[in-house]
Amino acid sequence: MTSLSEELEDEAGRLAALALPGFQGALPGEGYSVSALLGSSYRLLPPDAARLYRLLGWLPTGAFDAGVAAVAADLDTPSAKRLLRTLVTASFVEAGRDGRYRIHDLVRLHARERAAEEEPPAEEKAMTRRVATHYLVLAAFGDRALRKERLRIADLSPLLRTADDPFAAGTGPSPLEWLDAERHAILAVLRAASRHRLHSLVWPLAEAFTALFLRHRYLEAWKESLELGVASATALAESAETVNEIAEAAQAEARLRSLLSRPLMDVGETDRAGRELRTAAARAEVTDHLTLRASVQEFLGRHLDRVDPAQAVPAYRRSYELNKEAGQGRGAAIAAYFLGCALDARGEYAEALETLRMAHHDLLAREEPDPRMAARAMAAIGVVHDHLGATAEAVRALREAVRFLEEEKATHYEAEALVTLVDIAERTGSHQDSVRGWLARAVALHEANGNPVAEDLRRRLENRDR
Repeated sequence: MTSLSEELEDEAGRLAALALPGFQGALPGEGYSVSALLGSSYRLLPPDAARLYRLLGWLPTGAFDAGVAAVAADLDTPSAKRLLRTLVTASFVEAGRDGRYRIHDLVRLHARERAAEEEPPAEEKAMTRRVATHYLVLAAFGDRALRKERLRIADLSPLLRTADDPFAAGTGPSPLEWLDAERHAILAVLRAASRHRLHSLVWPLAEAFTALFLRHRYLEAWKESLELGVASATALAESAETVNEIAEAAQAEARLRSLLSRPLMDVGETDRAGRELRTAAARAEVTDHLTLRASVQEFLGRHLDRVDPAQAVPAYRRSYELNKEAGQGRGAAIAAYFLGCALDARGEYAEALETLRMAHHDLLAREEPDPRMAARAMAAIGVVHDHLGATAEAVRALREAVRFLEEEKATHYEAEALVTLVDIAERTGSHQDSVRGWLARAVALHEANGNPVAEDLRRRLENRDR
């Protein structure tokens, strides 16, 4: 007998396959299908509410706010709110206390069925373009609110110039919390836009979306979003005709492939990360974008840290030089941080400590200080002190780093620093009263981010409790 889940895999037949046996139809023993029951209510909707309902069926996400509904139907927000009230009254849509609306999967299927029958053939793609543009604008504003000074390849200034920034006012939402709350919706929008070959929207959205994952490492979501971005950048490169189109596509592909190396390495796909970086370096080197080339060299160094540490130092030095040539002080300071870590790994502790202290100072001395990266530099300084046998200095620096990383919500790096503290304590026998708390916090942070190292850390925690 075919299981219900298998029967429902064919979306076109899902509603027809579902019947409510407790209700009798016109003929004896005949049940009403969900489609028929929804259809009778649908026919009672006013035309403008019915149109919004149909378009919500094509919306990539089942949870949305009035602004998204307005964009989907190409309406102003007050009109969308009025129509949403009609749909809520008719029980097609649920209104949440958080100001968001939700539409049940089965209702979405019916709405999509009606849209396919009643909307113009090009409307689904047009709606997806509107929604993807909406999310691109908001994600870009969120990215910029988190850090103004960051490498961005997509030139979104014409798009942002005429848009309202919801994060600009002190009473607006937190950009990080908004990106986190909307991450499932943004990923769904990326998938839909990719399916409709809206490549000029997909890769910039994937680039802006990365601002979330630099703070919260939802690794599989980060990986998928960048894979979609790379595919769109590659498609644009293949179809580029003008010099400007070729240059933009090459830069986009280099940026997205280098970013993709990060989640790939975190999930253990190190070889694939290397392939992405080699392609990224080849794309970047044919451009005159010094900051992009410097960034790719930094990512390459981070990969070499894993596979060929001896070659990581030259990559970081090259990144530092390119950043200095481009006048990118923050980029140079970040390259110095990674260079210091690589020198420490080679046992060149004195130069490593000097380089890391310089990086820490330069990251905080900027017009827009970078406390998150400065905290990472402080954690690295603690590691060097540990290698030099200065345990008290090491623990002091690492604890300071943990405090700032927690404030910055840099959960991945906070967890790494905590594990380093645990390693030092277990090796030296010091701070035994703190070890369990450090380890438990590290496990929770890595598990929340989907990092596979959490499993090994949990075993260490369980062994301590025996």
